[in-house]
Amino acid sequence: MYEPIHTASSRRSVHPTMAGTPSDFPHRSREEELDIQLAGHLAALLAVTDELRATAPSADLDAAAARLAQQVTRLRGGRTQVRSAPASAPAAAPRLVALHDRAHALAGRALLVAASRADTAVAILAAQRMDAHAAGQAEQQELSAAG
Repeated sequence: MYEPIHTASSRRSVHPTMAGTPSDFPHRSREEELDIQLAGHLAALLAVTDELRATAPSADLDAAAARLAQQVTRLRGGRTQVRSAPASAPAAAPRLVALHDRAHALAGRALLVAASRADTAVAILAAQRMDAHAAGQAEQQELSAAG
């Protein structure tokens, strides 16, 4: 009635990429993955910062862009961030609020990753950018409400 199965045990791995067997693709450490993720968030924040600099130039944004570029370069092992020069044109207040909102969210993501990898310099930079973009949002909303 019952005939035992004479094939490989279902408890053993039959696929070469399952646990306990070497695979053909390289693995990154948790720290390397966090570096890649953090560099991506900072690069995106740098792109938004550059766009804000083009539409509403300020010394604070210039300094922030330089610090962001420096951190991205450090996290990417010395490879510099490719940056485009956005067209300089005055932006309407709703557009500036949206840019500050996006930058604030990106800085928050960078802060979370920086905290998880214990990168104090980036965590401080991200927190400062969050504060600056929150202030920028409030300022633009006040200007649009007054105008």
